[in-house]
Amino acid sequence: MSFFDDENVNLNVLKRKAYNLRWAEVEEGVIPLTAADPDFPCPPMVKQAMLDYISDGYFSYTPKTGFDDFKIALSNYVKDLKNENIPSKNVLPVDSAARAMYIVAKAFLKPGDEMIVFDPCDFLFRESCLAAGATPVYYSCGIDEKKRKMDLSKLESCITEKTKMIGLCNPHNPYGLTYTKEELDYIMSLCEKYDLYIMNDEIWSDIVYPDAKFESIYCLGNERCHRVMSVFGYSKSFGLAGLRVGCVYTTNDDAFDKLVEASDVMSTAGGATSISQVAAIAAMNDSRDWGKEFIKHLTENRDYAVNFINNNIPQLHAYRPKATYLLYVDIKDLNCTAVELVDFLKKEVKLSVVPGGHNYFGNQSEGHVRICIATSKGILHEGLNRLKLGVEKFVSQKG
Repeated sequence: MSFFDDENVNLNVLKRKAYNLRWAEVEEGVIPLTAADPDFPCPPMVKQAMLDYISDGYFSYTPKTGFDDFKIALSNYVKDLKNENIPSKNVLPVDSAARAMYIVAKAFLKPGDEMIVFDPCDFLFRESCLAAGATPVYYSCGIDEKKRKMDLSKLESCITEKTKMIGLCNPHNPYGLTYTKEELDYIMSLCEKYDLYIMNDEIWSDIVYPDAKFESIYCLGNERCHRVMSVFGYSKSFGLAGLRVGCVYTTNDDAFDKLVEASDVMSTAGGATSISQVAAIAAMNDSRDWGKEFIKHLTENRDYAVNFINNNIPQLHAYRPKATYLLYVDIKDLNCTAVELVDFLKKEVKLSVVPGGHNYFGNQSEGHVRICIATSKGILHEGLNRLKLGVEKFVSQKG
């Protein structure tokens, strides 16, 4: 029996607990292939570690900068999986990867500064920049459709004397692309030329498909990465979104001190809870085989979903992601806005997906929807059948 058999998705629980556009927030009968959150329970090793921790009934304060076991686990995890050499002393557990992005922005941006934010890209780059009082400058990062590579040719033209940081989402959400070493070298060379920091979001870096390769920016060597502030989390890979746990790390001792100051952990106003850190430690140390099985399941879902959409719904085109469990689907042939299609699907066929557009991924994502495939085969197949029926109904009514 696999951890990812259909019967392991407990809809009764999900309808009570799964918020953020998911089962607990949609009408009865709607299938939500929406937020980047698995429908499967977390690894049993994580659950057991949490039960063991709470058994004595004590929930005392943690060290202000987090458990040493967490820091060591992260250092070992990124070394083993991504060949990153991160000193454990420069790892700070915080309350989610999203919070880590806000901490990076707060530490290194101020009003009047600019941050280059790729468009399309996850909205948290924009929002963390704005929260620091800085100005996001959007770079339209179109892709070469045949080569499936990010277009960085005009990136330098976005840099001004006010630019202080570039946001790097690697692997990229929503494209599902991984960067090559050459692309990372180019981005780093610009940062060296103009003295810029990098907000490096690697939350998707352990959801990479067998036919792809992930290169971290640290492949360029630690001596070049002193300007890199990295963010990681446990919601995508291990289903721990509700525990609000992530981390920020760097190879730069002075920069780490600034991150600690910006995080408010020294006053105990910030930081990750004890039980969340325990869960993350078990995820990194004990759940790697579970993670490999998850990738195998996702690979089957990805291949089925991409082939189904591209072969059965002629008005749509699904990109085959190299990473993430998200499909970025082109709907431009329908001649409608993404919100218009999403509302129609929810009403007419009880399917919910995420619309492109400014709110989620930036203006350049208009004409697309995003579909999460981190669910059971049965739910995914039914959801895609509803997508096909919904598009057919939409075309019929438009015609």
